Formats: sequence, C-alpha cells, structure tokens
Amino acid sequence: MINALQKLFQPPIFEDEEKTRSAFYVNAVALINIPILILFLIIRIIVQHVELFGTGNLVVMGLITVMITAWLLGKNGFVKIAATIQVSVIWLASTVLALIGGGIRSTGYVSYFVAMLMAGLLLGLRPAIGIAIISSLSGFGLAYAEKIGFISYPANFDPNGSATELTVLFAFSTVFMYLTINSLQSALKNSKENANELETSNRQLTSLRDALEVRVQERTAALERRASQLQTVSSVARTIASVQNIDTFLPDIAKLVSDQFGFYHTGIFLLDEANEFAVLRASNSQGGARMLERQHKLRLDMNSIVGFVTSRGDPRIALDVGTDAVFFNNPDLPETRSEMALPLRVGGRVIGALDVQSTQPNAFSEGDIATLATLADQVAIAIENARLFSETRIALSESQETFASYIKQEWADFANQSRVTGYTFDGNRTISLNKKDKREKVKSLGKTGRLSLEQKSTELTIPIKFRGQTVGVLDVKSKKGSRQWSQDEITLLEAAAERAAFALENARLVENAQSRAARERTIGEISSKIGAVSDLDAIMQSAVEELGRRIGSATEVTFELSNEED
Repeated sequence: MINALQKLFQPPIFEDEEKTRSAFYVNAVALINIPILILFLIIRIIVQHVELFGTGNLVVMGLITVMITAWLLGKNGFVKIAATIQVSVIWLASTVLALIGGGIRSTGYVSYFVAMLMAGLLLGLRPAIGIAIISSLSGFGLAYAEKIGFISYPANFDPNGSATELTVLFAFSTVFMYLTINSLQSALKNSKENANELETSNRQLTSLRDALEVRVQERTAALERRASQLQTVSSVARTIASVQNIDTFLPDIAKLVSDQFGFYHTGIFLLDEANEFAVLRASNSQGGARMLERQHKLRLDMNSIVGFVTSRGDPRIALDVGTDAVFFNNPDLPETRSEMALPLRVGGRVIGALDVQSTQPNAFSEGDIATLATLADQVAIAIENARLFSETRIALSESQETFASYIKQEWADFANQSRVTGYTFDGNRTISLNKKDKREKVKSLGKTGRLSLEQKSTELTIPIKFRGQTVGVLDVKSKKGSRQWSQDEITLLEAAAERAAFALENARLVENAQSRAARERTIGEISSKIGAVSDLDAIMQSAVEELGRRIGSATEVTFELSNEED
C-alpha cells in the first residue's frame, strides 16, 4: 500500500533532464497546494461562514480542480502544458479574487506575486517577465475600475478573514520561494559539481596529455631508431647490389651496422670448406682487427655463441649474467655486456653468422632482432651471390678460353687445308695468294691482333677478327708513297673487316658441315656394303677395297686379324 502511494505521488522521470526538472516542480506544486487549497476552503466554510457555493469558494474549487488536472497531465508527460495551466489559473484566480474582494487593496492582487514565482519556477525567465507585465497592467485596470465605482472595498471588512487569506497567500509564497531557492541551490550545487568534475577532468586530461607526450616522444624515438635501422638495411642492400667481391663489402657492412645501431663490435663469420670452424671474415672494432690478424675461428659447438648459432641454425642472445657470463671472457673485447648472433642462411643451409656485441646489458630489443634478422638474410644472399658470381666468372673465362682455342684450332686447320690463302687487287686485276706468299707482317699482326693506326703512312693494316681471334688481315697500300688516311676510310675498312670475319666463319661452318655430311655418307655406304656379306674373307676383302677406293689410289690399305699373342 505504501509503495503504491509512493509510486502514485512520485514525480515522473524522462530522458530530457530539463523536462524531468519541470515535472518535479509541477508535481510538487500540485501536491503541496492542493491540500492548502482544500484546507483554505474548509476554513472559509467553517470559520468564516462563507456559503459553500459562493463566488470565492467556487474559485478555490476551480483552483483545486485545475491543480489535480495539471498533476495528472504532468504524470502523463505533458509537463509544459501542465505548468502553463497552473500559472495561468493562479493568475486568473488572483484576478477574480481581486475583482470580488476589494480591488487593488485585496489579497487577490497581492497573489499576483505567487503567479510570477510559479512562472519563473516552472516556465522560465521570459514567462515570468510576461506575467509581471500583465499583472502590472491588471493593477492599473483594477485601480481604474475602483475609481469609476465598478468595484468597491467591502463595507463588512473582516480582519480575521483577511488575515487568513494573507496567511494562505504567504503559505503559497513560501512554498514557491522554497521551491525556487531549492531550484537555485540545486543548480548551484550541480554547477559546483560540474566545476569539480571539470577540474578533475582537466587534471586527468593534463596527466593524460603528459603521458601521451611521453609516449609520443618514446614512439617518435623508436620510429626514428626504426627508420635508421631500415635505412641501414637499405644501405646494405645498395652495397650488396653494387659489389660482388666478398672481401670488399663484408667490412663495409660490419662498419655500417655498428655505426647505425651503435654496437660496440660487429663481426661476420663464414664457415670453412670442411664445415668445422666459423672463421671471422670482417669486423669493425679494434679487438676484431686483432682477431682478424690471427685468423680467429670458432669450432661449431656449444662453447661459444657463434658456434652455437652456426651449429644449430638458431639465433642466440647472451647477457653478462648467470650462465652466459662465460661467453664474455674474450680479452680482445673486454667491454662486452650483451651479445647476439644470427645465422646466415641460404636455402636452409647455414653459411655463417652475424655477431653483434654491446657494452649495455639488455641492449637488444625485439625491433633490433627483427631488423638484424632481415639484415642477416640479405648478407647471406649477398655472400651466396658473390660466390656464384665468382664461380660464373671463372666458368665463363674457362669457356671463353676453350672456345677461343677451338676457334683458333679450327681456323688453323682450315687455313692449312686451303690452297689459296687470300687475294690481292692491284687496281687492274685480282691475284690469288697461296701459302708461299704469306708475309711476316701477317704473322706478327696475327699475334698482336691490333690495328696499325698510323694514319700518315704508305700502308694500313687492319686485323680480321672473330670472337677475339685474328683469322686474317686486310692490307691497304698506297702506290703514291706516304699519304694521309682519313677517318672515314679507316671506319670503312674496319666495318668491311668485321663483316668479312662473319662471312668467312659462316663459310667455314658450311664447308665443315658439308665435309662431315660427306664423311657420314661414305661411312654409311661402306657399312652397308660390308654388312651385305656374311663370309669372314668377304668382309675383310670388301673393307679394304672400299676404304682403298674412298681414300685414294695412291694409298695402300691392309686389314689383318690379330690376337693377344700376336
């Protein structure tokens, strides 16, 4: 029962905070003033002996009805309408009481003050100012009505009744003043709370800003360090792309890593041919230089970080604490407090290790490990590329030497088999040259393979070269003595010599192919004739006869069987 009554008289709550506040005061005004008006009505009837349905009582009853209606409207969400009704009815009731109660000197006129308070509390500043203006105009109207005799102060004035009415009016005023002051205090309290919350929020924001600034600075420093590391990787990549000699770029990489990462020592180890030791091939520190001088190497075992990494193929970080302290007993690097080694892998095969050391404990972050792992992969690829490049260069050189020897031999055989070794045009006719006509100048030029560039001379000699081998000479002689050879003439002769070399090579290849085809054809014919007989004597006889006919009449061919004893 009590809970039901509390729920009935409890002010409604809405999502809009201002609407909830107005609903609270509409509900309070109704619940406080309805009992006061009912009590006032009872006093008028019993104490003042006013008729039940007299004009004044009807006005009070109307006020009670309107207050109940406004209370119900506010409970159902029509808060602004309820507040407007309450203010309007109070003002109208005050006007009616002033008209019937003695004009401007009556308590009804004084109750305009209550209407102004209600308007300010429930509707805001502008409606309150509007009620004040209307009330002032109404006062002048009441004064004018009393002056012309439209209304008059009652002759049977009852001081007790007036005191009662003023008491009720004061009660109304007290209620509204209390609600107004309470509203102001609540607003002030909320303002202070909001100010405190704002101050607290400002302090929190300041702390958060300071923390963010610190984090931004740390993140900026980390990004700058990361950018520097990536720049190092990029620099190593450029170095790798431009250098194919391991002995040249490994020291540059070691120095670059130490400078960019700030490491005390950087060493690059490569495995020997037997895969038993990791040999130091490059370093940046003074201790590393001494180690390079004595050809420092580490066995592939668990007794060193580099040996561990190269034998297991896993990265390893060691600190100057606990069991790892044993690794830092190197007299060449006495200041080392942290060490990290990363394997150099190529296709799943470990070829060495990248070893970095620092004078600071816990010097290696996750970013350093990731960057150095990428760097180690690039270094490994560079080493493998350099090795393949060296092998390819050696193989190419051997292939070129073999091919040059082959070309030289082929052309030597071709020249020995040729009856005519060249031709000379003297301006009138073309004369063939044989082996007896070969001159010493041709021999010397064939050895040097260089062009005689004496433009002012009697004779100009240009080598005919194919794939680096001199296969002939083009000799031009002036019949009028020494002359000045123009650049156009030299260019023409060089171009002719170059094309002649290709044409001669093509002709030689065609002749060789034809000779090979003839040999194959001859072998096929001999084989078919020998294979056509099955008697041993006939086979030997056919073989010597066919070979004798093919090789020539001035040749004697003998076919004789033999055994191990013979």
